[in-house]
Amino acid sequence: DREVHINELKNGSTEMFWNPTSEVRRQRLKRHIVLFEEQTDFESERLWQHVTSAINKGDQHKATQEKFVLEEEQRNAARERRENGTEWKPLLFRHDAMTNEWRYKYEDLRPWDPLNDIAQFEKNGILQTMERRLSTRLSNHKTTCINNQITRHKRSAKDCRRRKTSDQPSNHSQNTESSCSTPESVQELSDDDGKYLRFESLCAQCGKEMNHLKEIHSAVLSLQRAQQDIHR
Repeated sequence: DREVHINELKNGSTEMFWNPTSEVRRQRLKRHIVLFEEQTDFESERLWQHVTSAINKGDQHKATQEKFVLEEEQRNAARERRENGTEWKPLLFRHDAMTNEWRYKYEDLRPWDPLNDIAQFEKNGILQTMERRLSTRLSNHKTTCINNQITRHKRSAKDCRRRKTSDQPSNHSQNTESSCSTPESVQELSDDDGKYLRFESLCAQCGKEMNHLKEIHSAVLSLQRAQQDIHR
């Protein structure tokens, strides 16, 4: 987004190579990064912070020193692992013995499906794709779970009424308590249409998937805001 010049060393002349307009500057992509204080020690921005600072200050000697410190620490760590017989296991990459290259573990090489794929996002270094089929599958599972809960409540209420009928007191005893206790409290949740449904706590799998769907929804909203920024 800045001017680029070509300097001719033979005759000392300078030629304009690229001069972006104000419209080009407005359309530049917004950089999205994890906050510095939330980064781990081995993420690039934190790991190379001292080298970067020296480069920005124009101190090439200091930058070289800081780079040497990092590389020496890595060599010492590798030496200690060899001496202790500890195997280095990367979190996000695997070694391909056929090509002798490191490959990303979670790479998705399938073509983008515009009819099913909604968005792609990163979580803890793992690239994931939000799919319409996933949303439908979670919705169907949630509906099934709710229906099962309602059926169990109806069956329980029916059995309760049956026990009340069979345990009716005699004419001379009028204050006998009912043998059916008060139903347990139920949880009130809201479905996607804003309607409230009353049922017992969701099954573990359904609850886990609902939490995962909320995280995906949050990531999609972030992507949508980024797209709006780009359009502006």
